[in-house]
Amino acid sequence: MKYTVITGASSGIGWETAKAFSKQGKNLILIARRTELLKHLKEEILVDFPTLDIVLQTVDLSQEKNIFTLYNDLKSYDIETWINNAGFGYYHGVSDQSLNTVSQMLRLNIEAVTLLSTLYVTDYENVAGAQLINISSAGGYKNVPNAVTYCATKFYVSAFTEGIALELQAKGAPLKAKVLAPAATETEFAQIANGSKSYDYTKGFTTFHTAREIAEFLIKLYQSQEVVGLVDRNTFNFHLSGPLFDHYQTGIKNI
Repeated sequence: MKYTVITGASSGIGWETAKAFSKQGKNLILIARRTELLKHLKEEILVDFPTLDIVLQTVDLSQEKNIFTLYNDLKSYDIETWINNAGFGYYHGVSDQSLNTVSQMLRLNIEAVTLLSTLYVTDYENVAGAQLINISSAGGYKNVPNAVTYCATKFYVSAFTEGIALELQAKGAPLKAKVLAPAATETEFAQIANGSKSYDYTKGFTTFHTAREIAEFLIKLYQSQEVVGLVDRNTFNFHLSGPLFDHYQTGIKNI
């Protein structure tokens, strides 16, 4: 029995991604910090798809020891797709940032993604049909004012994942690595990033996507042979493509 892992599944893009993959008939391993929300999500999915197996894991991935414990706990499952969605934004000027918040963001957006990706690639790089999908941001390809540190974490996710994709291709490994880069999306993200529980997307953005729309884009990326799924911040159109960063090509063919 094969499973799709989704981190940060208790809300927003992770929540809708779980629903989207359930419609594809995928058994799920859903990971987040908020147990009650995960239970509610599982109940909702099972109403429509009662034959699916849904495993819940309550984990704080900003703590390194939890990352290794989680991965070891999942060793017995056949994981077809691993989606690193957990992360958060932080919109402040560099000199106005809380170092504690920055440190937590670095651990979750960079360290957790790096370690979980590395563990998964190590175990599944030679498994046909396996996919690693990391959630970045349009801010992982173009800096956003007042979000320099957050964008830097997402530049890392984008470059890291594109590099994995090229490395796997050079080795002839069947595992595919892909990166999804949404633009403004109506989730809890902006509330957390701006430190406001009453944040209104309609006032902050003239155009944005819903989490469900982003999950639909993710399915398109999943079903494609491309590496990058990027939402254009100017037009808000979704584009599939090969790697977008410049990469040295010595010994590596272009995708």
